Amino acid sequence: MIPKLLQRMLSLLIIGAAIALTIGGCGSQQSKGEVIIYVAAPLSGSQAEGGQTVVGGVRTMAARLNAQGGLIGYTVKVEALDDEADSDVAKKLANDVASGVKSNQKRILAVIGHYNSGQTLAAMEIYKDLPIIVITPTASDVSLTQQGYKNFFRVNATDAAQGPTDARYLVEKLGARRIAVVFANNEYGRGLRDQIVPVLTSLGAKADPLIEIQEGAPSQAQAVKQIQAANPDAIFLAGYETEGYVLLPELRAAGVAKPFMASDGNFVFAFIDESGQAAEGAYVSAITPDPHSVADQQWWKDYQNIEFRNPGTYSVAGFSAMAVLAEAVKKANSLDTFKIIDALHTIDVKTLVGEITYNAQGDLRQQQVYIFQVKNGQFVQVQP
Repeated sequence: MIPKLLQRMLSLLIIGAAIALTIGGCGSQQSKGEVIIYVAAPLSGSQAEGGQTVVGGVRTMAARLNAQGGLIGYTVKVEALDDEADSDVAKKLANDVASGVKSNQKRILAVIGHYNSGQTLAAMEIYKDLPIIVITPTASDVSLTQQGYKNFFRVNATDAAQGPTDARYLVEKLGARRIAVVFANNEYGRGLRDQIVPVLTSLGAKADPLIEIQEGAPSQAQAVKQIQAANPDAIFLAGYETEGYVLLPELRAAGVAKPFMASDGNFVFAFIDESGQAAEGAYVSAITPDPHSVADQQWWKDYQNIEFRNPGTYSVAGFSAMAVLAEAVKKANSLDTFKIIDALHTIDVKTLVGEITYNAQGDLRQQQVYIFQVKNGQFVQVQP
């Protein structure tokens, strides 16, 4: 028989050992700290839908990472920045990020963004000198990767791929020979105009008339009059949904029933919702795939659990940008910016937007452009 006092002592020793093992076990799994991932996009105003869906995709991937122990042991914290689709605001946000980096109060790893090409160009003037990674999920202007930025990458196709694809579809699939090319007066609209017009010419077609319009104007009546007078075979819009859901209904109301195609800036449900019945039959190109065709049910559930709503068309882009960043960090086994940059240039990873490998400029080696048509209020893929 063991004396009661000795039994108590043995019990205390066993309990103490168990507690020590528990603490030690938890300690080995404790986070090393937080890493901040900023997501910069329009989160308010007329383009809020697209920006919010990107943020949701990033948050969904971050939640998966954190459930698996984080990013090489660090908890990923996503912070959204509202650039309001305004380049001056984007610059201010970029300067705020720069201040945070220089203060060393936060471990800032990357910016996923910006959403639009104009705001990305504005912000990169600050980001290019910071020890952070920048991955845009959606900015497509070709000039972005012609600036010599070392820390800039994309997960989307560029307008150098989108322009020719759209031109060929207009000419070869829709049979158009004279196309009214309408473009917004911003970097994105002008950049895409410059990509599509030469290809139309090479295909024996003609961009006529060329019409520049004000971004986000409440009416495009003057453009409608020009299109009516020209009577083209089709209309192509290089702009955002804020131009698409104004121009298209006004064209249809004026009796212009010719085929209408809009660029990827209109690949958001707001284009359909705000255009109403006028959207039926319209074509929209996209530089990332539709979540319905590439994401499984678990991904949809994970997104809904994080965002409490369904994903949007660009949720897969945000998710994939975060996935690419995570893959590079893991390959580098470091949070050092320059090691991550080197890793990004050597990764080969499958994501929801496709296989990701980068060229020296930070563009995708393999770029895919999709064409959708609005049918019964939904985007229906018609190519590929």
